[in-house]
Amino acid sequence: MTEALAHLQGVFGIVLLLAAARLLAPKGSEAIPWRFIAGALALQVILALLIVRVPFIWELIGLANAAVSAVERATLKGSAYMFGYLGGAPLPFALKPGEAAPLVIAFQILPLVIVFSALAALLWHWGVLRAAVRGLSFLLRRTLGVSGVVGLGGGASLFLGVVEAPLVLRAWLDRVSRSELFALMVLAMSTISGALLIPYAQTIRAVVPDAVGHMISASIISLPAAILLARLMLPGDGATEASAADADLRYDSSIDAFVRGTMDGVQLFLAVIGIIIVIFALVALADDALSLLPDVQAAPLTLQRLFGWLFAPLMWAIGVPWADAATAGALMGTKAILNEYVAFLELAALPAGTLAPKSALIVTYALCGVANLASIGLLVSTIGTLAPARRADAAALGVRSWLAGNAATLMTGAVIGIVTSG
Repeated sequence: MTEALAHLQGVFGIVLLLAAARLLAPKGSEAIPWRFIAGALALQVILALLIVRVPFIWELIGLANAAVSAVERATLKGSAYMFGYLGGAPLPFALKPGEAAPLVIAFQILPLVIVFSALAALLWHWGVLRAAVRGLSFLLRRTLGVSGVVGLGGGASLFLGVVEAPLVLRAWLDRVSRSELFALMVLAMSTISGALLIPYAQTIRAVVPDAVGHMISASIISLPAAILLARLMLPGDGATEASAADADLRYDSSIDAFVRGTMDGVQLFLAVIGIIIVIFALVALADDALSLLPDVQAAPLTLQRLFGWLFAPLMWAIGVPWADAATAGALMGTKAILNEYVAFLELAALPAGTLAPKSALIVTYALCGVANLASIGLLVSTIGTLAPARRADAAALGVRSWLAGNAATLMTGAVIGIVTSG
């Protein structure tokens, strides 16, 4: 396939996703101005071009890799002290020739969640993250004309998790319009917070070089797509103003931020471990049940194969060659239905050469979001707890936000495939 045809393939995927989003809008919804649609798409492409094609900007984002490496080394000091060689300390035995040191995800990678959660809380208390969120909110408001609360939600979603981001917005959740609430939910679904992004990137770094930079880029590029899809699926007015300076996420002191951030990280750490254990168990049970059916193409049915067949056409539409589409579809299905980290674990476990480098890059960007079925319940329950009056609205919009969040990351995958050569 020529590069030009591959680009047209990605364009087709974007048009398909936008058309599907519009078809899901309530009957009689107001028309969305073409200028807004073109502007959001242009912003997404410009962001992708700046990040991928401008060496200076990519070098700036690449500094995150160095910073993460430093934090990873520091984290291993703590995990090695607590867990010994399982946490990264020197092995008490000799390895056989050609044998690699064991990598225990729970003790060597996931502790990063705790450390980054504590660092994020400290940086928020010191005003560093608040300034970053305020700046990103300003850019979204000026470029896409969104309300202050949606702009603030976009900035918060980029740096904070699906639970922490609504905390920032708690003061406004009772008075935002339904369309604004939906936009906030889609933004949360279509990005990955820093605390989770780092261990995810460390998991796939052998498959995707500079994975940290690519995952940061993916969340940034997904913001315009999330806002566009939210407006297509649920048009409406909303002009609720908000400022990061007034955000309802506060710590009494640096010690309070450190302790609460650490405890939040521990809860997230345990939640990720629990989810992974349960999901792998459920997949194994599903595969056992499917094995009772007749073989298809001389191989037993598995959940992964079913996901591959179901999502392969969609992955082809966003620019993945058909030879890689089934594998990419299986990963996307795992992400959308089960959990994005399980999908990243499966991506990291693929034999070398299973996916072409560009296919792996498109898939990585398409997986960079927390839009899975479990996140619907988590997001709805968080909003319902913070603003009980909006529980019914959040519940009614849950599945739509899941669909829009997955569509946003798929659009980002398509865009990165268009602007990337090879």
